[in-house]
Amino acid sequence: MLKHVNKLSKQVCIVNTLGLHAHAAAQIAGIAQKARFTVHIIKNDLKADASSIFDILTLNGPQGAILTFEIEKPSDLNILDALVTLVENGFGEKN
Repeated sequence: MLKHVNKLSKQVCIVNTLGLHAHAAAQIAGIAQKARFTVHIIKNDLKADASSIFDILTLNGPQGAILTFEIEKPSDLNILDALVTLVENGFGEKN
């Protein structure tokens, strides 16, 4: 886990063939909306609100892209872990 100033983050690689598409973005947003504090996704130099499907889709994440999920407080570590697991499991898609 990487520590930033008062923030926690984890990196994960998109493994599913379709990448970061609308259904995947909806799954991410659904989890992020359960967080007590703001959750962000970072891809390269772009940062998006993980609770917004539209914001997530602006990242344009194909298979193989590296995403960083960032939370503000340790109380949302379960959300961070759930997001990483979701991406690592290919959003439940069969490849």
